[in-house]
Amino acid sequence: MVKENGVNAEATRFEFNVKHIGEPTMVQPEKETPKGLYFLSNLDQNLAVIIRTIYCFKSQEKGNELAAQVLKDALSKVLVHYYPLAGRLTISPQRKLIVNCDGDTDGAVFVEAEADCNMDEIGDSTKPDPITLGKLVYEIPGAKSLLQTPLLVVQVTKFKCGGFALGLCMNHCMFDGIGAMEFVNSWGETARGLALNTPPFLDRMILNARDPPKVEFKHQEFDEIQDISGTNDLYAEKVQYRSFCFDMSQLERLKAKAMEDGTLKKCTTFEALSAFVWRARSKALQMKPDQKTKLLFAVDGRPKFSPPLPKGYFGNGIKLTYSICRAGELIENNLSYGVELVQNAIKMVTNDFLRSSIDYFETKRTRPSLSSTLLITAWSRLSFHTTDFGWGEPVFTGPVALPEKEVTLFLSHGSERKSINVLLGLPVSAMKSFEQHLKEI
Repeated sequence: MVKENGVNAEATRFEFNVKHIGEPTMVQPEKETPKGLYFLSNLDQNLAVIIRTIYCFKSQEKGNELAAQVLKDALSKVLVHYYPLAGRLTISPQRKLIVNCDGDTDGAVFVEAEADCNMDEIGDSTKPDPITLGKLVYEIPGAKSLLQTPLLVVQVTKFKCGGFALGLCMNHCMFDGIGAMEFVNSWGETARGLALNTPPFLDRMILNARDPPKVEFKHQEFDEIQDISGTNDLYAEKVQYRSFCFDMSQLERLKAKAMEDGTLKKCTTFEALSAFVWRARSKALQMKPDQKTKLLFAVDGRPKFSPPLPKGYFGNGIKLTYSICRAGELIENNLSYGVELVQNAIKMVTNDFLRSSIDYFETKRTRPSLSSTLLITAWSRLSFHTTDFGWGEPVFTGPVALPEKEVTLFLSHGSERKSINVLLGLPVSAMKSFEQHLKEI
């Protein structure tokens, strides 16, 4: 049986206070950087949402007194390489997002804070909890839109135990998970006095739309699906957030289950787990047999472009691919049915599909709809856990909250990072049903 990590966040929330030390400061690049407007590709336009994450570092012999200053000084140095992060979002004459780098008012916002507890007292950090974990990430007072929110906001919180947390608020339009991982690891390398292992490639014009645009695919990832099952009404209930750990043996059994009817010759962990969660969630939400349901997930387009994107590409190189079927087909067929749909969605992502998607946004200016949709974000393949600012690798990294109710997150778990935590939110009644379906493994 799949193990649940902890229990309902509302029942176990630990109340603690965080005191901000002094006023927020603006950290600018240490040296002169280019001025002017910085282009964002159409893949960036589709992902303009705020992502909040935390990194927790244990107490070391040197304590946490210097942590904020070390991170602040290193940030100023690394922003020379990543200077657009110090800019501000604005709207271009083409009515698209673009970054204004003027050099005077630019900068990342940096805040120092202290918590009135030990780090291990904040409880179950394996599950997104915006109320508790949100105290570790600074929010700009009065910011009501993306244009009013800096592209990078940093909070360093010291705990009584000598450990500290790094809380980041970043705009997804600046980079995907791979790019964010490379930036944070570059920041850590800078803090330790090392050269950047992967310097950023800044020219996003290589993903400009074609002239004229050439849309060659249907791009149903953008389609709005009618909710005939009353799922939106179900979400009017209280939503619970849970974390479920699938260990190596359970993941192997899941892959075997997907291939037991002989339909598939091979199957990856991601394919089997994605299909299983999609199916179990559709059952739990009591979708009608004729209800269309969509699965969205990101595929790394870097190696799939022709030519491949350069190493260190600074931006979004991922593409949301999709599969659509009727809930009855997904639920009544063997697991192999869903896995095959996932595999076909992955195969769909070619250079032609990627270029067509970029051109589609150029002509339609639309974003993927999440109606009757499950959006899976897989962080399990990203090495955020290797970040080191001089205090060793973090004991925990993860999101403060899931960005939308339709989002499910896969996170690697355990010292060998071969188990996977599945984080999701569901209405209370649906969560009980989802837990029962997990016993099928």
